[in-house]
Amino acid sequence: MTTAMTRNSTTPVPRYGSRPTPRVKLTGQRIAIQHPDAETGERLMAEALGAVDSDALHGILKQLMKASVILQEPDEANLAFMISMMKSIAPRDSLEAMLTAQMVSVHVATMRFACRLAFAEGIPQQEGISRALTRLARTFAAQMEALNRHRGNGERPITVQNLSVQDGGSAIVGNVAQHAHLTVAEPGTAIDAGLVPSREAGESKHDRAEATTGATA
Repeated sequence: MTTAMTRNSTTPVPRYGSRPTPRVKLTGQRIAIQHPDAETGERLMAEALGAVDSDALHGILKQLMKASVILQEPDEANLAFMISMMKSIAPRDSLEAMLTAQMVSVHVATMRFACRLAFAEGIPQQEGISRALTRLARTFAAQMEALNRHRGNGERPITVQNLSVQDGGSAIVGNVAQHAHLTVAEPGTAIDAGLVPSREAGESKHDRAEATTGATA
């Protein structure tokens, strides 16, 4: 089926589940989704790209087609690769679909500059390409982090290693802030009664002992 890029209405696209994604064929500036049943092919493609309706599907396909350009012409094999990469990331909503499309486009651009660097001649040309390559690589890493944070509702994972808790003890997993150096004892506690010295008290005694030793010396 040859699909035009201009849509007059928004048609919801139901999800089918995990099925093989149909291939695409480029004819000029038009994209043909190759499937015996046109509606089924469109639904399968929408599932792969995380598109919620026909407008979103054809919009993403058109953007990917433009990003696939090689030598000023859309490249069918490059477009198929980008679609496959988007499917493997499995965008779950419209935000993820847009971000994933950007990620695969940045990856394609990164590899293009990597190829240019391999054929660069002269230090100035190599440095210019290296800077662009570095920026693209950093952008891709930032996009990955953004996707992971979006999927984790903005929460960063907490990793605890080598945690040991003795009998009768308890562990706190999370962000623990340590601010105060002042210990305030509540009435009736061991510290208040003088049975257990506070850290500050111990430090004061230590300071006095050092001062006495210095004076004696």
